[in-house]
Amino acid sequence: MPMEAVMIVVDNSESSRNGDYVPTRFEAQADAVGVVFRHITNGNPESEVGLMSMAGKGPEVLVTMTVEQGKVLEGLHRTKKNIRGDANLMTALQVSLLALRHRKNKLQRTRIIAFVCSPVSEDEKALLSLAGKLKKYNVSVDFVLFGDLDSETQQKLTKFNEKVKGAEGSHLVVIPPSGSLLSDQLKQSPLMAREGAAEGGAGGSGEAGGGEAGGEFSEFGFDPSTDPELALALRMSMEEETARQEKRAREEEAEAKKASLGAVKEEDESAPLLDKDGEASGSGSGSKDTKREGKDDDKMDTS
Repeated sequence: MPMEAVMIVVDNSESSRNGDYVPTRFEAQADAVGVVFRHITNGNPESEVGLMSMAGKGPEVLVTMTVEQGKVLEGLHRTKKNIRGDANLMTALQVSLLALRHRKNKLQRTRIIAFVCSPVSEDEKALLSLAGKLKKYNVSVDFVLFGDLDSETQQKLTKFNEKVKGAEGSHLVVIPPSGSLLSDQLKQSPLMAREGAAEGGAGGSGEAGGGEAGGEFSEFGFDPSTDPELALALRMSMEEETARQEKRAREEEAEAKKASLGAVKEEDESAPLLDKDGEASGSGSGSKDTKREGKDDDKMDTS
């Protein structure tokens, strides 16, 4: 997989409360974000992922570029408490572009993955103008459309996708409600093909239907497609535990650094720079004794 900087945009509008995806659109979306994050970072250790929302009080960058999934999960948990208002896709894409242009590693390819489950109210002409700008800066844009979106929204985003699509490819994936998890359906889409190829390719890994889900839940002895709610609960529980462990590791590292700094004794600034013999002070009694012995030896030699 190429080295990428990817900004994931989530839809936290009122539409994300709908329960036509298990258990809600937002929860299903959050689970899918975790799966996408793992595919990107596992595919190339130098790839990074950021996260932002497009509704609430307004589009907001939740997490800057990182390789720590715990930070992304924390950002999703904060967003869950801020589900309201209408989505502002255009502003979210503009902010994502700005964040990607300020990435530290300029060798990373830039990419935006936007989850959309609410109507897009922005003017089509303005959206196409933004698509041209994104293509100019070599930013690929993937859309994941889920929920009962109207034909006008799908038409706008289809035209956007056609204009922004470049050599690296941008995808528009429509995932209708079903008994399967949103994340499992997303794994079978062209959007995940590049990441999936890095983990065994099509048909080479023995995974069927649920993608990587068989291996992920094999220790529990059940097929996630038969009970998607339990599969989602287990996956989110494991991700929360991972986030807690990463947070604890960061806290322990910070405490260790603080302790090591506290162990360093500061020099007494009130002490004179030279002692009474004209020698540098602060070198310890042992060094002073050595200097005295050296002087005594010099006296004995001259005698």
